[in-house]
Amino acid sequence: MIEVPGIAGTPSPFRGSQRVWTLPTAQATTPSIISDQGSGSGKRKRPCTPRALPDGGHLLRDAIDDKVGDLVSFLLLRYHRKEVATKADMLSVLRDYQDLFPVILSQAAECMELVFGIDVKALDSTGLFYVLVNTLGLTYNDLLGGDEESMPMAGLLVNTLSIIFVDGNCAPEEKVWEMLRIMGLYAGMNHFIYGDPRELLTQVWVQAGYLEHRQVPNSDPARYEFLWGPRTYAETTKMKVLEFLAKVHGTTPSAFPDLYEDALQSEKTGPQTRVVARARTRARATARARAGTCARTRAYSRATSNSSSCPN
Repeated sequence: MIEVPGIAGTPSPFRGSQRVWTLPTAQATTPSIISDQGSGSGKRKRPCTPRALPDGGHLLRDAIDDKVGDLVSFLLLRYHRKEVATKADMLSVLRDYQDLFPVILSQAAECMELVFGIDVKALDSTGLFYVLVNTLGLTYNDLLGGDEESMPMAGLLVNTLSIIFVDGNCAPEEKVWEMLRIMGLYAGMNHFIYGDPRELLTQVWVQAGYLEHRQVPNSDPARYEFLWGPRTYAETTKMKVLEFLAKVHGTTPSAFPDLYEDALQSEKTGPQTRVVARARTRARATARARAGTCARTRAYSRATSNSSSCPN
């Protein structure tokens, strides 16, 4: 368990209460593509976790977990402020555990990516400066605003898009929830980061254009399925999602031939598809803005007894 307190001398993104979550693992937060795609080795190499640390006893592992939490809090603050994170600043956060910086940074970066949808990337080979960018190029975290107390949620979006892609670009709703339950997420719960996951998947991300949630044709009783929405196609690609999954599983995209072929085909038609997707996204935004303008015009007309009306 990782506790994320405020960093000494800086306000915490979690001000008001301390947050606790389980350090995510690749197997628990991303869909398995090894068995589906028949990887040659059948082995999974995943980022460093507490069990992979040098044997120093439970006290050392607990202390390292605390420092991972400190570093995550520090990186979230830098992300909200759109500031570069320096190695020197991160070492000052770790204090007496600076010699374990590579291990702690690896775990913190894994948590930032899988939980919050934020990549921690070194600016150059020196490893002195790090930038914090949205995973897969998705801009959902940006839509939440720059409030330092807001919680980035794109990690769950990345995993949901991955589940849909692995399941043939159209995933039954029950399959999506089966995978999310592995992460400890259930419909109707009040998660301290994601709120109600069902509301996110079936309303918020549908309205934002990241997902489509539709009834399976001729299903009785009604069943539903998820697909990528137009905004997803506009902001990222299947190849980027496959590269993300391959990195998590410690292999290369070509190790999964069916998914790799699908991603390659999508790359060939991608530019045209993304242009259409962006057009649809802009059209939705324009329609919402126009609807809001019309509503305000009608309200003003009623208030002033003006006879003018807003066109449909």
